[in-house]
Amino acid sequence: MITTSVALALILAALAALHAYWGAGGVWPGVDEASCARAVTGFRGRRRMPPPASAFAVAGLLAAAALVALMLGTAAPPPQAASILWLAGAGVGLVFVGRGLLGFTPAWRRLTPEQPFARLDRRYYSPLCLAIGLGYAFLVLNGLPQ
Repeated sequence: MITTSVALALILAALAALHAYWGAGGVWPGVDEASCARAVTGFRGRRRMPPPASAFAVAGLLAAAALVALMLGTAAPPPQAASILWLAGAGVGLVFVGRGLLGFTPAWRRLTPEQPFARLDRRYYSPLCLAIGLGYAFLVLNGLPQ
C-alpha cells in the first residue's frame, strides 16, 4: 500500500507543479498560449489558457489529493479522523474515475474537439485519470494502516 500511495502522491505532485507552471504563464507543451490551450484544454475555439487563479486552484487541489494518498497509505490517524480520510480518498478516487470515463464519451468529444487535446486525452489524460482513480480505490478498499 505504501508503494501505491507514494506513486500516486508523486504523480499528483507533478501534475500540481505543472498546473502551477501554467498559472505562472508557462506554455509547455505548446509554443505559445494558443497552442498550449489547444493541447491542454481542448474546448472548441479556445485560444487562451484559463485564468491563473483557476490553474493555481487546480494545483492546490492536486497537492491536497497527493497528501490524501500519502495519508491513506502511511498514516495511522485517530479513529475519529479515519472515516474522514477514508471518505476523502473515496471522493478523490471517484472524481478521477469520473474524469477518466468522461474522456471516452461522445459528449466530451463534442465539447473538447481541439487537436492535439482530443488525441492526447484519449491516449494519455483519460487513462491516467482512470489509473489514479483505481489507485485510490485500491487504497480505500484496503483500509487504513493500523
